[in-house]
Amino acid sequence: MAQLSANPVITDLRERIAHLEGGLVRRNQVLPFGVREIDEHLPGRGLSFGAVHEFAGGGSGTVDGAAAALFAAGIAARTKGKVIWCLTRPDLFFPALAQAGLDPDRVVFVEADREEDVLASMEEALLFGGLGAVVAELVRLPMTASRRLQLAAEKTGTMGLVVRRWRRQAEASDFGQPTASTTRWRVSVMPSEELPVPGVGRARWFLELMRVKAGECAEFLVGACDDEGRIHLSTGAGDGSDTSLRSVHSR
Repeated sequence: MAQLSANPVITDLRERIAHLEGGLVRRNQVLPFGVREIDEHLPGRGLSFGAVHEFAGGGSGTVDGAAAALFAAGIAARTKGKVIWCLTRPDLFFPALAQAGLDPDRVVFVEADREEDVLASMEEALLFGGLGAVVAELVRLPMTASRRLQLAAEKTGTMGLVVRRWRRQAEASDFGQPTASTTRWRVSVMPSEELPVPGVGRARWFLELMRVKAGECAEFLVGACDDEGRIHLSTGAGDGSDTSLRSVHSR
């Protein structure tokens, strides 16, 4: 049996079959942030491929919501292959995506009239496989729908990124409802990093890892995504405060 398992022909056939099923390389892989303090809080030390991850702004305003979208864009930018972005409002600012590392030429935008169609488009794209990531902008993510997305992602090893965008204050409370997502993040805009000379420094975000399967919640003050989609831990407001806050922030 050991000799049979080591047969290179059989090994090659197994890999080809796994490739046809969409899970050759990334089924058990993760995408690390490259920031030790953040990766240590994630199973496998990174964001899992073959899983769905949620992002929302820390408030109901457009500024925090835009930061959440850019955070997701930076993650998608560090994957390989085309990115599908499903949405109902075609209001993305392409230069901002590029500034977060995501070349608009890599993105295929799928516009729908209803959120139900966005969910269906995301599920179909996840099942297609061979993509870098699939992003969807949604107000609500029902548990049943999130389970379908999670199963589709697991089947092909594609990463699903759900950006929760609110139109009204009352809709923000839906983010507290349970879903099947592997991680859930909240992003709030903070004052930009200080420079030694007059000017505007790198944008900063307050990241809240609100939920992670097989892990602990945490908070981080980070510099926003650069043109390669990477973040870094940022210092406090000039007071040397800890950049990794271990308890869940109460807002």
